[in-house]
Amino acid sequence: MIMRNFRKIFNPRNRSHSEYTVVDEQRMNARPTRLVSVITPVYNAEKYLRKTIDSVLQQSLGLDKIEYILVDDCSTDSSREILLDYSSRFENIMVIFLNRNTGTPGRPRNIGIDLSSSKYISFLDADDWLEPSGLETLAAILEETGDAYAVGKTIQVKAKGISIIGEHESCKERRSVCPLSIPHIFHHLGPRARMVSAELLKNNQIQFPEMKFAEDKQFFMEVLVHCPSISTTTKPIYYLNRIDNQDTRLSNQTNIIQKTNCNLKVIHHMINKELDVNKQKMVLNRLYEYDSISRFFTTPHYQKTKLKRVYYHKLNQVLKTTKHLDYEFSEEFLQPMNKVVYQLFREKNYRLLENLYAWDRQEKIKEVIIKEGLPYTIFNGSTHIRLPMHAVYKEDYFSQNSYFLNFTVYGDYLDGVTDVLIRDTKNALNEVLLPVVVDKSGNGTVEIDLVLLGTLSPSTYSIFLRYHDYMKINIRKPAEEKLRHIVQNRQFTFFRTVFSNVGLKIEKAAE
Repeated sequence: MIMRNFRKIFNPRNRSHSEYTVVDEQRMNARPTRLVSVITPVYNAEKYLRKTIDSVLQQSLGLDKIEYILVDDCSTDSSREILLDYSSRFENIMVIFLNRNTGTPGRPRNIGIDLSSSKYISFLDADDWLEPSGLETLAAILEETGDAYAVGKTIQVKAKGISIIGEHESCKERRSVCPLSIPHIFHHLGPRARMVSAELLKNNQIQFPEMKFAEDKQFFMEVLVHCPSISTTTKPIYYLNRIDNQDTRLSNQTNIIQKTNCNLKVIHHMINKELDVNKQKMVLNRLYEYDSISRFFTTPHYQKTKLKRVYYHKLNQVLKTTKHLDYEFSEEFLQPMNKVVYQLFREKNYRLLENLYAWDRQEKIKEVIIKEGLPYTIFNGSTHIRLPMHAVYKEDYFSQNSYFLNFTVYGDYLDGVTDVLIRDTKNALNEVLLPVVVDKSGNGTVEIDLVLLGTLSPSTYSIFLRYHDYMKINIRKPAEEKLRHIVQNRQFTFFRTVFSNVGLKIEKAAE
């Protein structure tokens, strides 16, 4: 089998370049122009590779509109045999074999971009898969709007259930909006659930930097800063495979220093672009607040290591890059706690900083006080940490077949509260949205029609207030009593969760 496939790779129809071999280059040279190119980097992906490829071949868009380029980075398992099998059976599959391992998905993706011939480009990792209508959904949006970028829903699949990644990208249908109108748009920039204009990439020479980490982050930052408008959809597009806990495969916590080195390269790259200040603030906030503080100090390795000074030295390197900015970068932080962390770090109060994260990790149910109408948690007896929003249960009751919940909200965005989200704790796609009205004092009521909820599967559900389209908070409930009601052979139990929030359990009623 190995010798047969070796001969097949190097048959007369294949051409070996200095860097890679194109399987059946005659086919590639004679291929028709299609609407979408899907690019997949492959490295030792035999376990899920067939599922990945099949998800492209089964797209509702139709094979006549899809060019599928798979670039193998010197796999040592059976991935190459699988690729040869599919290449021999499907004319729209283009297979590239690299001559040496690059150690980064950036180079295979760049080769795929260079070799693509379609109007639009989308990326798919070799162990993930697409929603059957995913490519058709995104392509239709780009054709309709003329935008260069569209993004939809990413569903993370784990052994214990499914969740939604980057909800800011898929919480509502948006058409031709400014990217900067979405506060977290530079967060969650993995190569999933997105479609990009090939012309945008090639005209602006946008490529993945060939680094072990952060290559997709820099790439999509480049894409977004070049887009005057983008579109988003609520429709499922992409399934991110974490069944085997693969989120740890390239993110071992001991590699946080390597990750920071890569983030430093991205920071320097984006600063050197001399972006418009509003774009620069949003791009760099992602790199400073999210990557250099939120992720940096919450890694298990940081919490356990006795060499924390290595982390502090590395963060100092990051902060040196802020010295020539024309604004105070910490004022752009979205989470108040990160401002407290930054201040403690500047004061070199490392012991208190470490205690702060230990407290944050251990105190799952933090005491909240209301001061002048705004919510705070208190650390170390005196440090007040602002919460953007906080909601407190007042009362609940049943009336006929409806459940009524009264609550009070405190914080900065009372006028931004739009609805209540009831979501399955194990299946994020199993959910219901209900309207809610909050008055100027923060008082609100939601009515939940239990007949409507009867369509939901038996499970345990979280209840959230949503504001600004995708931001969520629970409703804190101090009392432990439960309310039960049976409607149409379903039992609905509203209770206090282990984190002292209002929760819901739906069960089949006992006969």
